[in-house]
Amino acid sequence: MSSSLRRSASTRDADVEGGAVYDDDIDWTKVKRTQKGKAPPLTLLGAGVCAAWLCLTTTRTVGRYEAFVACCVAYGALFSTYLRKWIAKRSGGDSAMRAISQPIADGAAGFLRVQYAAIFRLAAPLALLIGLSYKLRPPPRGAAGAAQAVSRTTLGCVASCCFLVGAGCSALSGYAAMRVASHANVRVADAAKRSAADALVVCFRGGAFSAVLNLTLCIVGVLVLFGVIHMAGVVDDAADVPLLLVGYGFGASFVALFMQLGGGIYTKAADVGADLVGKVEQAIPEDDPRNPAVVADLVGDMVGDCVGSSADVFESVGAEIIGAMILGGRLARDAGADPAPVVFFPLVVHSIDVVASSLGVLAVSKERVVALERREGEYAPMVVLQQGYLVTLAVALAGFGLACFWLLDVEGAPAAWRHFLGCGLCGFGTAFVCMRASRYYTDYAFEPVRRIAESATTGHATTIITGLAVGLESVVAPVLTVGVAVVASYHLGRTSGVGATSGDPAAAARAAGLFGTAVATMGMLASAVYVLAMNNFGPIADNAGGIAEMSRQQAHVRDATDALDAAGNVTKAATKGYSIGSAALACFLLFGAFMDEFSQFAGRPFEVVDVATPEVLVGGLFGVGMVFAFAGMAIAAVGRAAQRVVLICREAFKSDPGILAGTSLPNYERVVSVVTQAALSEMVAPGVLCVGAPVAVGFAGRFVGELTGRPLLGAEVLAGYLVFGTVSGILMALFLDNVGGAWDNAKKYVELGHYGGKGSEAHKAAVTGDTVGDPLKDTAGPSLHVVIKLLSTTILVLGPLFVGGRTGASV
Repeated sequence: MSSSLRRSASTRDADVEGGAVYDDDIDWTKVKRTQKGKAPPLTLLGAGVCAAWLCLTTTRTVGRYEAFVACCVAYGALFSTYLRKWIAKRSGGDSAMRAISQPIADGAAGFLRVQYAAIFRLAAPLALLIGLSYKLRPPPRGAAGAAQAVSRTTLGCVASCCFLVGAGCSALSGYAAMRVASHANVRVADAAKRSAADALVVCFRGGAFSAVLNLTLCIVGVLVLFGVIHMAGVVDDAADVPLLLVGYGFGASFVALFMQLGGGIYTKAADVGADLVGKVEQAIPEDDPRNPAVVADLVGDMVGDCVGSSADVFESVGAEIIGAMILGGRLARDAGADPAPVVFFPLVVHSIDVVASSLGVLAVSKERVVALERREGEYAPMVVLQQGYLVTLAVALAGFGLACFWLLDVEGAPAAWRHFLGCGLCGFGTAFVCMRASRYYTDYAFEPVRRIAESATTGHATTIITGLAVGLESVVAPVLTVGVAVVASYHLGRTSGVGATSGDPAAAARAAGLFGTAVATMGMLASAVYVLAMNNFGPIADNAGGIAEMSRQQAHVRDATDALDAAGNVTKAATKGYSIGSAALACFLLFGAFMDEFSQFAGRPFEVVDVATPEVLVGGLFGVGMVFAFAGMAIAAVGRAAQRVVLICREAFKSDPGILAGTSLPNYERVVSVVTQAALSEMVAPGVLCVGAPVAVGFAGRFVGELTGRPLLGAEVLAGYLVFGTVSGILMALFLDNVGGAWDNAKKYVELGHYGGKGSEAHKAAVTGDTVGDPLKDTAGPSLHVVIKLLSTTILVLGPLFVGGRTGASV
């Protein structure tokens, strides 16, 4: 790799030959510069016409919804292809830029290949265990739905296949995100030579490609599995199909955990090592080519911030769709209504998100950025991204209202669709508040971060103390918002009137309330594609700045990439608030799905958990302990890996004085190799803890329950584990995300020239805070987003194992 930085890239002397532009790195076909891409609005119109025609002509009720969703995801695939080709047409930079970008792409691809191999070695035996676990569950006694209609062997096979499909789709989405992002970075740096506006559009569309493809693959996976299971006749009732899909969510969560955790360890180990030796010890600038860890740091942006976040959103949406479908099937069963529209409602909402977010992406144009630069100055990047988000919200909200009217206008409950629309508005409002709260506590435009920066003038200790205080304060607003949203959406759903004339109106009202919380979660995730695009914008901009710095570009190029990087830091911080808020809502609906699943398999109602039961309380304490243990293990893993990087960098500077003098280049490949090995070895133990702990707790609860004649004790203990673990995980993730982001931007505020600027004592204290916060905000915090949902999906898949009361054989 280091040799590729030294060579002149003579094989790529020109990007343009014979009027055509070639992309050697991705091996795409050539695209003529003069050729105009197909207009996405025309594609959208065509998809809309096809969807309307299919919905009107398809005779099967389920087929109508399948057709609509299929048309939307087909549009998503076409739009992502359009973005890919649009990015490929941009110039790939000069030879100096390419000599930097190619090792970044190679390093990221190499890490993912090794990481995926490690994940597969864990996933393959786990898939077999999932299948066998259904053979070990107690025979159903009075079970209902799929638990009664389908044999244990079939349930096990379906769960294992769904697990592998979910894992495969998540992995494919992450790899595609990395490939395009790691080649968009050099195009952003090259575009910055022409104009900051051009660079912003290239950067944002690079992130949008992976975001659109991410959600498209997620929806396609659920849609195909639903269609295959339903058409194969595994179950007759559409309301029973979602219970067979829980393996898909577990597979997505399983892969997301290791991608987020492994990528987070990689990126922060390289970042901390590069900062400590480069900035603190050697006093060289960030992204300086003399730093041996600089390439590993830039690779980490790809595998941590970009790939990890994509996997996080994929599993959030996948788990939410399946949990909402389970609750929708329960609502239809209790209310005596047609299950198809309620079950397909989550898929329809997220299909609309693909279309709405694509329009928001198109609203971020070069012309719009140029116009805003004259009025907003340095704040133009954030303003134009926010305007695109408003376009997405407007379209998504209109589509959400139409979907409620189309699918949730229940006979006998004329006000139901308006109540559920209100639930969705709770979700939209929660998304807005969570993102604003995260920005307030992590953006140096506001008082909390400036308070930390001011405290840096009195030393390292006061910087840490003030940062901890700000992080703790930042938890309050999102928690209150999520709490209000859950209660409001539950009661809106409960009073919707659905099932009021059924045989058991109380059960129907409760099911409608739980479905209301699911609808609120859908509302919060209704703009997930655009939010993920804003998140992926950050690491691409960061990489572009590193390429500009290392290739010694002119000052105006670095100024342009610095402006993008500043905007990217804000978007990444805001999207973390969005992510944890959506995870909190998703966990509540998954908890409802968990209780419904246990009710079906046990053949008796499971609606109340008594936390005063000693075993349940102890299970809750174990859940809290697991969260703290996981966070500690993740942070310690970064520390150990960063120590290796520091030692290597110190050795490099000591053994070769020419590195600092600029007469020789360090061995970048060695640091990349060491960080890769460290990240892969360190990610296993925390991951095994997350998957294994609930299984151990569930078996212990079942064992005690069988001894004491309480067959549902295993489920009750797991419910305590799940509730307490989820609540503590939400609070911990909020704190870690925000305190790390606040320290990071306090350092950037000082670097702008405040309190002495770069090199001052305040700057050194701020760097200490930033370094302490790195593993918190980019490793432990984001990984906990996945963990709190993995708890639910693990229990959903393996839940039948923990129901006691075996009464006989059943195949």
